Order: sequence, then C-alpha cells, then structure tokens
Amino acid sequence: MDFELRTISGCPNTTPAAGLFARALGLEGADPAALAIREVVTDEGAASLGFHGSPTFTIDGADLFPVATAPAMTCRVYPTPQGLGGLPTLESLRGAVRAALARSARTV
Repeated sequence: MDFELRTISGCPNTTPAAGLFARALGLEGADPAALAIREVVTDEGAASLGFHGSPTFTIDGADLFPVATAPAMTCRVYPTPQGLGGLPTLESLRGAVRAALARSARTV
C-alpha cells in the first residue's frame, strides 16, 4: 500500500500532518515508516493528482477525505468539533485509514 501526504511549499501543517498521519497509520496496524511526503508544485500537478489542498492524506492515491471541489494549490481545511481547522482530528483520520485498509483487504 502507498501512504502519501501531499502538501504545498510553505504549508504550516506539513510537519503536524505527517506526525498525525504516521500516528493514525500505526494505531491502525500499518507501518508509519511507509509514509511518503510529496510536495505538489504546479497547478498541472494538482490537477493530475486530484489534489484539493494542503495537506491531503492519501492511500493508494485515493484522497481519504474526498471533496467535490476543483483541484487547487491552496490550504485545506477539515471539519473538527472546534470548527474548521488545518488538520482532521486523529479520530476522523483513523476512521478514514481504517476504511481504506478494509477496502484494500477486500480487493486482495
């Protein structure tokens, strides 16, 4: 499986997002060392990746929090109990990771 955090240059949430993603992966039984970080640098790259802002959490290329907006080189926000924030909660990320791992297990 490919675990990838996609970001843009200068995103203040890159480091916390990487730690959060690694933690969620580990808690769900995946290898956090397999996490890769990809910096998206062009609008064309954003379009080809279906990148909807930084940070974006993906497993096997699929956005764990899919949205219907156009791809963009921008900051991304996530709903949290405190309102919109630059990162999802650990619980919501774990749920998304768990669901993606379960889907993958069913297709193997």
